[in-house]
Amino acid sequence: MNEQIKDAIAAHALAEYPRECCGLVVLEHGEEVYVPCSNGAAAPGEQFVISAREYAAAEDRGEVVAVVHSHPGASARPSAADRATCEQSGIDKWVIVSLGVQGDGSIALDDWFEFGPSGYIAPLIGRPFVHGVHDCYSIVRDYYRLERGVTLPDFERPDRWWEDGTSNLYLDNFGAAGFKEMGQDALLQVGDVLLMQIRSRNGVPNHAGIYLGDNVMLHHMYGQLSGRTVWGGMWAHSLRTVLRYKGESA
Repeated sequence: MNEQIKDAIAAHALAEYPRECCGLVVLEHGEEVYVPCSNGAAAPGEQFVISAREYAAAEDRGEVVAVVHSHPGASARPSAADRATCEQSGIDKWVIVSLGVQGDGSIALDDWFEFGPSGYIAPLIGRPFVHGVHDCYSIVRDYYRLERGVTLPDFERPDRWWEDGTSNLYLDNFGAAGFKEMGQDALLQVGDVLLMQIRSRNGVPNHAGIYLGDNVMLHHMYGQLSGRTVWGGMWAHSLRTVLRYKGESA
């Protein structure tokens, strides 16, 4: 990465502080150029989202060879969400620049870090919630990949889709993910996906957990760390149906 691109990234990071900046390095007519993007995340001081429109516009200019973002007031080392998103992206190079308040009160860059896909999967327990990266469906996908050797498809899911008045993503897509519906009264088996309805304005299942056996569920609630919890009480009351991966006995 040449100094001109580094200078452009640094200027963008400083201009966006305390928000995370984000952008793409594109190979355009044989030369790498930095394409700054707008951060569409709901919490831009903590994460970043590049819109499909801006990504497509960058691809129209050339091959996307790197994804760039900043960590205001934090280390340049990738978070678990950064590493998971890197694995999903198909882009070989990711760049993080850290910046923050200096001893004289000014804002300046502190460090740079580059990384790429490595097969990383975040631990199932204790991962922070980042919708679309580490959420209740992500933990279902990662459980099946780690514990069953099964790769489930991913689905685009806007944040708070369960409040838009129309979306019913779990029931619309479970068949394509390889599951069959067992009903609300199914005798639970290890690996069953428990679909729950929790404060959904659409009136549809909007939360999922995995039954681990012995009345224990693994799940990832909005805004919380992923973890295990006792299956029963409010969770069982919120249950709408049980999904079982095809090929397992009913």
